Amino acid sequence: MVKINGTACDAAKKTLHDYLVAAGYDEARVAVERNGEIVAKACYGDTVLADGDELEIVSFVGGG
Repeated sequence: MVKINGTACDAAKKTLHDYLVAAGYDEARVAVERNGEIVAKACYGDTVLADGDELEIVSFVGGG
């Protein structure tokens, strides 16, 4: 299991890109921290999630 924003999720063995797309995130509007380190957007497709990983995903919202 992977913990994403504090919730256990069955996302192990998926790439970060695949998880974000399946979960409905817009990759251009998020920042992702994996196990305490920021993941570069260019690495989302190469980053394979593993059991025990902890992710924090922050979405940017605009408005006025």
